[in-house]
Amino acid sequence: MRNSFDWTPYRRSTVGFDRLFDFLETSGSGAENYPPFDIEKIADDHFRITVAVAGFKSDEIEIVAQQNMLTVNGRKAPAAEGEGRQLLYSGIATRAFERRFQLADFVRVSAADLADGLLIIDLVREVPEAMKPHKIAIGGNATPTLVEDKQAA
Repeated sequence: MRNSFDWTPYRRSTVGFDRLFDFLETSGSGAENYPPFDIEKIADDHFRITVAVAGFKSDEIEIVAQQNMLTVNGRKAPAAEGEGRQLLYSGIATRAFERRFQLADFVRVSAADLADGLLIIDLVREVPEAMKPHKIAIGGNATPTLVEDKQAA
């Protein structure tokens, strides 16, 4: 199914949202769905991506986090000659893959683990102190105080 929505009017009236509009225009455009994955919210600032990578070993998977992009690559090592493996049916997909995830600002990978054919990647959002909202006192030399997040309480 092709995305037929025209984002041009919104592009003209906004500044700094080019990456968002590019993402909306390219999402759903025949993107490959291998390997399957889940994204879950563990806590307010803790997320987990689980990728089904049955048949892959940890040394055949590469995880790269760069700016706001997380890339997971899988390349199956070629079978060594002389291995006496004779498959009658091969239903486990072990083809090479590359899966990309857009990360929000201040989200970093905290851990990755491979168990039972599932690659689990834990993500944490850490907003720097300087980026958090601060309450400014009027008329005085008081230092700004941090405004607490009401959802976290």
